[in-house]
Amino acid sequence: MSDLSKKTIITVATTGAWPKKTDTPYVPIEPAEIAEEVYACWKAGAAVAHIHVRDAQANASMDFDNFKKTVELIRAKKDCDIIINLTTSGGIGLTEESRMKPFYELKPEMASYDSGTMNWQHNSVFENNPAFLEKLAIKMNEVGVKPEIEIFDVGMIYEALYYVKKGVLKPPLHFQFCLGVAGGMPATVENLVFLKNLIPEGSTWSTFGVGGGAQSMLFAALALGGNVRVGMEDNVFYLKGQLAKSNVEFVERVKRLVHEYGKEVATPDEARQILSLK
Repeated sequence: MSDLSKKTIITVATTGAWPKKTDTPYVPIEPAEIAEEVYACWKAGAAVAHIHVRDAQANASMDFDNFKKTVELIRAKKDCDIIINLTTSGGIGLTEESRMKPFYELKPEMASYDSGTMNWQHNSVFENNPAFLEKLAIKMNEVGVKPEIEIFDVGMIYEALYYVKKGVLKPPLHFQFCLGVAGGMPATVENLVFLKNLIPEGSTWSTFGVGGGAQSMLFAALALGGNVRVGMEDNVFYLKGQLAKSNVEFVERVKRLVHEYGKEVATPDEARQILSLK
């Protein structure tokens, strides 16, 4: 049996809610594009795919039909056992039902759980009120979907721990430290260390940095023994001024760095063990 302590989970977030073809022609938007990109990233070493979809105008969306098409196309790929992680936050001002329906109906192994309300990009409010957070956790429990607890600021950790005490979030928890979003905590090594030291023993964690913080969070995560998320949802540049031509480029870079660091990239089944997925 492999030593799971030497394994690093790579999550790829291929699309996100913001970049359009006008920002980069390489971002996958349509369900078939997303599925092909996820498949290519799985072949490159990604164990988890964090999935957003868009509407007909390529805007942020929780369009259920597009989620259904995307998930079905990924699941139909030969031998592809990547862990599917659906967003519950495909944009601002969406209905609670539209945010929950994709994971409730499609039953991925994971889904995002944004554990607090925040000012988003200094121009809007990303609402996750207490009643919704409780309902979201209960729904995830009902269908056996593991929450990926998204942390944009320190109070969100304590909010998640409140729901653990209340019995609606079930340990072991998995945290995603989302750093560098305007309105949240900046993408600094000091902030990552601070957040990491606050989560309960036995938890797992991953991180990403937005834009210019992507590289520092990648290297810091490897140094601190965490897992990493990469992809065009968070950063469209492979190097400063150089657009990535595929999400695969990000995955392959992480894989090289993991090996250089003396560790190994987790397969999807190893990631399932690490994350205590059912």
